[in-house]
Amino acid sequence: MFDLAWSELALIAVVAVVVIGPKDLPDAIRNVAKGVKKLRGMAAEFQTHADELVKEAKLDDVRQQIQDIRNFDLKGTITRAVDSDGNIQKTFNDNPLKDAWKPTPEGGQVVTEAPPPADTVAPPPPAATAAPEAPAFIPPTVAAFNADAARDHPLPPPAAPPVVDGPGAPDKPAVPPATPLA
Repeated sequence: MFDLAWSELALIAVVAVVVIGPKDLPDAIRNVAKGVKKLRGMAAEFQTHADELVKEAKLDDVRQQIQDIRNFDLKGTITRAVDSDGNIQKTFNDNPLKDAWKPTPEGGQVVTEAPPPADTVAPPPPAATAAPEAPAFIPPTVAAFNADAARDHPLPPPAAPPVVDGPGAPDKPAVPPATPLA
């Protein structure tokens, strides 16, 4: 702390003996030692409080960082970065083909029209005799369901054309319809 050489300490001792006197010198040294001890204690206490303040400040920063990490919303951050206007989420939520085709237990299909968007003009209705179109892709589970239904409940063979007697009758006789094997 203080850089005092032996010669400087000797000079201070001689001045103390002359100024204070040899009789009161031991009491003066004791009081100076107590004062130095008290100053050291106060300096140590100040240093301890300063260290605690630094630790608390750093711990508060660390606690805040840990709290920020715990509250971090990864999904929300990615969603805001990728789909800021919400169009992608809307596309996934609104499926226009959701109910366009459904299988039936008889092996046929039920075609339902999806409602047209409000901003488009509806096309004319299809002819009543037109057969519904099959979908471009049939999921494997639906195909397996239809195959099972066809195996369990086979469709009867097509019926023979009706026999017409009279002026527009064909020259060949009608063939009786085949009976299905049970």
